[in-house]
Amino acid sequence: MTAEIISVGTELLLGNILNTNAQYLSRELAALGITVQRESTIGDNHGRLADFVNEAKQRCDLLVFTGGLGPTADDLTKETVAGCYGDTLAFDPEEWQKIVDFFTRTGRKTTPNNRKQAMVPVNGHKVINNHGTAPGAWFEQDGHCAVLMPGVPHEMKAMWTESVRPLLLARQNCTLHSITLRVLGGESDIEYRVRHLLENANPTAAIYCKTGECEIRITARAETDSSAEKMCRAYATKFYDLLGDAVYDEDVTGLEETLVHTLKEKGLTIATAESCTGGMIAQRLTNVSGASEVFGFGFVTYWEQAKAKMIGVDPAAIAKYNVVSAPVAAQMALGAAEAAGADIAVSVTGLAGPNGGDAVRPVGTVYLGAACGETVYVKKLFVSRPDRALVRARAAQAALELALRLAQGKVPADTQALAKSARHDAAALTALDSTFLKG
Repeated sequence: MTAEIISVGTELLLGNILNTNAQYLSRELAALGITVQRESTIGDNHGRLADFVNEAKQRCDLLVFTGGLGPTADDLTKETVAGCYGDTLAFDPEEWQKIVDFFTRTGRKTTPNNRKQAMVPVNGHKVINNHGTAPGAWFEQDGHCAVLMPGVPHEMKAMWTESVRPLLLARQNCTLHSITLRVLGGESDIEYRVRHLLENANPTAAIYCKTGECEIRITARAETDSSAEKMCRAYATKFYDLLGDAVYDEDVTGLEETLVHTLKEKGLTIATAESCTGGMIAQRLTNVSGASEVFGFGFVTYWEQAKAKMIGVDPAAIAKYNVVSAPVAAQMALGAAEAAGADIAVSVTGLAGPNGGDAVRPVGTVYLGAACGETVYVKKLFVSRPDRALVRARAAQAALELALRLAQGKVPADTQALAKSARHDAAALTALDSTFLKG
């Protein structure tokens, strides 16, 4: 089955709203084995929309619409698509009562234009919206189908999950099972190592780039769910054989979820000391349910005085080596671990830009520390693109990776170790600093 995704709304063309629906639907359709041929955005104009729909429905089997189902005069999607598929709309008393009840619960009154949302297909059928006032719609003509969903992301996603996805699965007369591998590393390197596995017809595998990592989504199609699951598992083994422990988990939202679960399993606690990331590491940790069992303290120490007062960084070390340096990152991690009484602590100090930096420490230079027991590990990160958001995101990701490796009992890659007892030893700190400056 082939599909096109059509987002309707002049506000999208003006750039007033970020179109996250198209990204979501692209991935969901791919997971169903449906090939997305195009993604388009159309303004709220009946003539242009009708011309586009008449062309698009000849190109593919399924048109997936989001937006244009509201009560205002410029919400034209349902009426326009109905005409293109030879259908008409009729008033649905049941849907109207749902709209009235919704307004009553929220302390508002309906207006005459709200009745527009209660119009549903005559030949096709409505798609139930359990999370808003606008029902979706399904149209079909000569084997070509169109499904209409609201533009509000949470309503669209709920309708997709509850109604549209099961409908499409039933039409395909099969079941699908997916596994998503989370892999640390850059997209180009990972893709090169597994490229021959991405060309398989069933199971399929697709790679998606994230900050500091990638997702590899494996999807198998079979007559039964158990068969599809076995196919996925067997194919996933091939990726593990090639990528090793770069695959850090499956079907998780991110590195922070794996870290929290690992800390729980090991009975460990963690603390953070952040400068340029400003709390991003702590935020990611606390986004995970149950993080309070392993995370008790987070220090955001932008000022040099705060680094000294809150986590015991020696002002002399800052003066000698610079606040963005390996010795300071080491002292931050060790100080946070001691102040919080944590088993592991991670630290970040860097130049996120766009201003600042010099020939020795250009914008994008970040030092990370990770303390565990009697040792602290320090790593240097350099983000070549001076984009503040990217530098901070990459730094937070790298710090979480350091913490995960320590929680797993592994020595973090590309790090230099410093003994806890040497945190104020001038010779040891100078040697540590020199090692990174040479690199």
